[in-house]
Amino acid sequence: MKSPMATRAMSGCSLFRSSAYCPPLSAFLSLRFFQPRPSTLCGSLRLGHQTPRFRLDGVVFRYDGSGRSRFAHSLVDSVMEELAEIRASRRSRASIKMGLPSSKELFELKLEKRTLQKGLLLEFRKDTQKLLLAVVQKPDGKKNWMVYDQNGTLSSIKPQQVTYVVPGIEDFDHTKIADFVQNAQDLLDPSILECAWVELLENNKSVTAEELAEIIYGSRDPLESYCAHHLLSRDDIYFNTMETKGFCSVYEPRPTIQVEELLHRKLVKEACEKELEEFVQLLMSAKEMPPRSKPPKSSWKIEEKVKRRIEALEAYAIDSCRNEEQKKTAGNILKAMGLSRTSSAAVNLLIDIGYFPVHVNLDLLKFNIHTDYSDEVLSAAEKLLMPSSDPDENNRKDLTFLKVYAIDVDEADELDDALSATRLPDGRIKVWIHVADPSCLVEPQSIIDREAMRRGTSIFLPTATFPMFPEKLAMDGMSLQQGKLCKAVSVSVTLHEDGSIAEYTVDNSVIRPTYMLTYESASELLHLNLEEETELRILCEAASLRSQWRRHQGAIDTAMIEPRIKVTNPEDPEPSLSLYVEDQSDPAMRLVSEMMILCGEVIASFGSCNNIPLPYRGQPQSNISVSAFDHLPEGPVRSSAYVRIMRAAEMDFRNPIRHGVLGVPGYVQFTSPIRRYGDLLAHYQVKAFLRGEPIPFSAGELEGMVCLVNMHARVAKRLYSSSLRYWLLEYLRRQPRERKFHALILRFIKDRMAALLLTEVGIQASAIVSVGKQIGDEIVVVVEEAHPRDDVLFIKEI
Repeated sequence: MKSPMATRAMSGCSLFRSSAYCPPLSAFLSLRFFQPRPSTLCGSLRLGHQTPRFRLDGVVFRYDGSGRSRFAHSLVDSVMEELAEIRASRRSRASIKMGLPSSKELFELKLEKRTLQKGLLLEFRKDTQKLLLAVVQKPDGKKNWMVYDQNGTLSSIKPQQVTYVVPGIEDFDHTKIADFVQNAQDLLDPSILECAWVELLENNKSVTAEELAEIIYGSRDPLESYCAHHLLSRDDIYFNTMETKGFCSVYEPRPTIQVEELLHRKLVKEACEKELEEFVQLLMSAKEMPPRSKPPKSSWKIEEKVKRRIEALEAYAIDSCRNEEQKKTAGNILKAMGLSRTSSAAVNLLIDIGYFPVHVNLDLLKFNIHTDYSDEVLSAAEKLLMPSSDPDENNRKDLTFLKVYAIDVDEADELDDALSATRLPDGRIKVWIHVADPSCLVEPQSIIDREAMRRGTSIFLPTATFPMFPEKLAMDGMSLQQGKLCKAVSVSVTLHEDGSIAEYTVDNSVIRPTYMLTYESASELLHLNLEEETELRILCEAASLRSQWRRHQGAIDTAMIEPRIKVTNPEDPEPSLSLYVEDQSDPAMRLVSEMMILCGEVIASFGSCNNIPLPYRGQPQSNISVSAFDHLPEGPVRSSAYVRIMRAAEMDFRNPIRHGVLGVPGYVQFTSPIRRYGDLLAHYQVKAFLRGEPIPFSAGELEGMVCLVNMHARVAKRLYSSSLRYWLLEYLRRQPRERKFHALILRFIKDRMAALLLTEVGIQASAIVSVGKQIGDEIVVVVEEAHPRDDVLFIKEI
C-alpha cells in the first residue's frame, strides 16, 4: 500500500521508460500537458487536461480525474526487469566461459571496481567544501595521480579524494571540461530526483548513478551519468548512500517519514536563511546612514526575530552568549556581513549601526550592572521621604552651634561626611567627624536595604554615577546639605599633644553644614590662612598631629597622583572631557584622609569596648622594612614601591585587628554609609547599641553579608579603573602628536624598559629610557599611539 506522501507525489508525476520504445522523463517535461504544480511534493510536474489520452509508440496512457496514470504494466517495472534480464544473461555467458556462479546478489554487481588511468574524467574533493572535475594525466609516485582540474590547475591528488569516475570516457581533453560542465548544468533539475524517489520507493529499488541516468534521461552516456551522480551525491533529502566501493556508490530511497522530516528541516533552514538575509540588509542600511540618522537602540527590539538576532550580536560582543545557539546565530551574522567571528568585530558592527555608542562601556554590560531601580523600590523610597518620626529624636545631640566643613570632589552628589574642630581651654584639639545617618530611615532587611545590599556600593564612573540608593532618597533624605538641619552620627575625639586619642564619644546628632568645599577651594582657604577660618586651621593641625603619630606606629605613606576625568555627553562620538590630576599629598586631601582614618579607629575601639560585632579591617605589615626604600624620592616613586610590597587585607567580625599600613590598632569603615553597604552595616550595629536595642547581626551573619558585598565592591573598583583608563587614553588620543609630557621613572622592568608615570595625566605606561637615567628621574616623552578600545598606549622619550 502506498504511503499518503508517495500517493500525492505519484499524482503529480510518473516515470516512463521502456528499453524499446519509451522516451526518457526529460522528454515528457516538455509536453504541453505537464504544467508546474507548486503544492505537492513532486511539484514540478502536473497534468494540464482533466482526462487526457494519448498514444506513444503503441502504448496508450490514460489519466482519470484524480490525476493518476493507469496503464497495463508499470514502465519502471519494465525497465528494471529488462535490466535484470540483460545482466542475468551476461552473467550466464560469463559463467559459462569462466566458470563463475550466476546467482550473485544484484547489490554486489552494482559495485563495479574501477581503476584510475590516464585520460579518465573524474570528480574529486578539493577540500571539505569544494568538488571539481579533472582529467587524469599521469601517476605521481606509487599511489597519487597528477590531474588537470576544471580551473586549469595541475595538481596531485590521492585516490581517496576521488568521488566519481565518469563512465564511458577514456581520453578526455581537459580543455573541454568547461563545456562538459555547462552542458551538465542544462540537464540538472532536482525535481526529477523527487519523482525518481517516488517510483523507486514504490518498488523498493536501489540504484547507481548510471542506472538512474538510464531511468530519468534514457541514456547511460557520460554526460547523463555524471548528471545523475551530481543529483544523487548532493542530495540530502530523498536518497541515502547504501555503500561505496572504489569510485562507485549505490543509493537507496529514504523512507517517506524521513523525507518529510528532512523537507521540514529544509523549509525551516530556508526560512532562517531568508530572515538572516533580511537582517543583514537592515544592518547594511543602518551602517550607511549618517550618525545622527541611525535607528535608535529601542527600534531593534520591537520585532521579535530582529530582537533575537541583535541580542545575540550584543551577547557575542561582550563574551556572554547564553548557549551555543546564540553564539552560532551571532557568528552567522558576522560571516554574512563579511566580518571575522570575533567579539571586537561584533562591537564595531554594533557601533557602526548606532546600537552601541562609539564609547560604549563594555564592562558595564559584561557585569550586568543594574543602573535602574524597579518601581517597587522607587515607591518604597518615596514613602521614606514623607515626613515621619525620627527613632533617635530623643537621643540626638544638638551640634548646630559648630562650624561644619563638608569637603569633597566638585561633582560629588552624595555628601556623607563633614568635619568640625575647636581648641579646648587646656590647648588640646577636639575634632568632630559627622557622618550622614541613613539608618534612621532605612531598616535592616527592608526592601530598600535589600536593594542596597544587592548593589553593594555606589559606582562612580567618568560618564555617570550609579548610586547604591535611589538618587532622590540619597540626595534629599540622606545626604548632608549646606545650611539645612541634617541628622548625623557624630564621632568626637580629643587628641593628646602627640596625636594619639585621649577620649572620644559616639552620638546621634543634628548638625547644620556651614561650607560645602571642593579640595581645591579648601586648600586655597588653608593657604590664605584667614583669621575667620580658625576652625579649618585647627583641623589641618589635627591632621598633621595624627599623621606624625601614625608614622611612629609604622604607617606607610602611599600618597600618589590620582587622575579624575569628567565626560560630558558620553553618548556623542566626541564628548567633552575635563581632566583633573590630584596630588594626594595636597593639604586638604590629607586633612580629610586623616580624619576618616581617625573615625575608623574610634569606631573599632568603640565596638571592641562594647562587644559589638563589626566588619573590622586590618592589614599585616610587609616582611620588607619600609626603610629599604628610604633612598627613593618621596612621593609617587616611593609610594609606588610601598604598594608593591603590601600584603593582602584581612577582616574579623568579633575583634579589631591591627592595620599595619594605616598604623592603627583597629579600623572600621564608617564614613560612607550612603555609598558603601559595609559602612551601612556598621551603622546598623552601632545605632542599635546607642538605642539600647538588640544588635541586628551576629558576627557570622556579618561575615556572610560582607563577603557578598566585597564581591560587588571589587567589580565596582574594576569598572572604575577600566573606565578611567579608557577615557585617559581617549584624552591622550586627542592631543596633538607634538605635545610633550613629563614622566617620572617609577622603576625599571627589564634593562632600560621602565615603568613611567605621566604626571600631567596621572596614567602609567612603559617605555625605553636613555642610558644613565635613574629611578625618580623626570624625562620628557611624546605619545606615539593611544587606542582606548584596545587599551594600547605607546610613548617615547625625546
